[in-house]
Amino acid sequence: MTTTPRTIPEYLEQLRAALRGADPALIQDALYDAEEYLRSELAANPGTDEATLLAGIAGSYGAPEEVADIYRDTEVQVTRALRAPPPAAADKRGALARFFGVIADPYAWTGFFYMLLSLATGIVYFTTVVTGFSVSAGTIVLIIGIPIVILFVGVIRILSLVEGRIVEVMLGERMPRRPLYQGRGQPWLQRIVDMFTDLRTWSTMLYMLLMLPLGTLYFTVAVTGMSTSLGLVLGSVLALLQGMGLDVGHFDIDLGVPLPLWLAIPVCFAGGLLGFFLTLHIARLVARVHGVLAKHLLVKTAQY
Repeated sequence: MTTTPRTIPEYLEQLRAALRGADPALIQDALYDAEEYLRSELAANPGTDEATLLAGIAGSYGAPEEVADIYRDTEVQVTRALRAPPPAAADKRGALARFFGVIADPYAWTGFFYMLLSLATGIVYFTTVVTGFSVSAGTIVLIIGIPIVILFVGVIRILSLVEGRIVEVMLGERMPRRPLYQGRGQPWLQRIVDMFTDLRTWSTMLYMLLMLPLGTLYFTVAVTGMSTSLGLVLGSVLALLQGMGLDVGHFDIDLGVPLPLWLAIPVCFAGGLLGFFLTLHIARLVARVHGVLAKHLLVKTAQY
């Protein structure tokens, strides 16, 4: 049987242990909420020591095991509520239905828009890390360098939380919805040391540096794939209308295919249509793979 915690760190460690095996993002949220509540209760009762306060918490906020069960149950309910509806029995209709059924997958579309957005976010993240690191390294020997370094790491963690929200909404990967648990009861110097010895601080910087080449790649693939596909489809339709003698405006339609027009039109139309669905499949793959990458680099792995 778990002993009643006598300090807030003990309570948090018992809560972490009770959540063993849960999603690291869920653990981070639970630790943050618990510490926020316990510290606010301690501040509201200045004459009460931590042991007495925590003994009474079991009847209001809950014991660590009870809180862990509540978070697990709530996570299941929220996940079910936010989960996108599965495609309409596409798996039972064969490979062809699954291929074309990607158009009904919301994460294919949100993944595509994430690929477009990633170039802008990649530039912001890369610039922030490079500029912040260079300024911090250049001023660390000065007194003013210490607050600059702390501010730099703080900005990195804020951007990490923002990126996590983008990843969860657009890619469907569960990410933290609260800031990282900081152990606010520790002396400020110890908290600074922990901030720099935390592997998550450096993995977050690595992620933000990687976002520039990845964002460039994602943006290029998304724009090239979609524009080429839609261009072939639209060009084929206009060429067909022009071949039928209809006025399509001041366009000189040239599909650029060394085939007779009667054959080039269906070939280009089919190629554009195929490219459109392939682009959506690539976007869905990017959503899955990049979500896993973000989870590993931005979320602190639970340690016991």
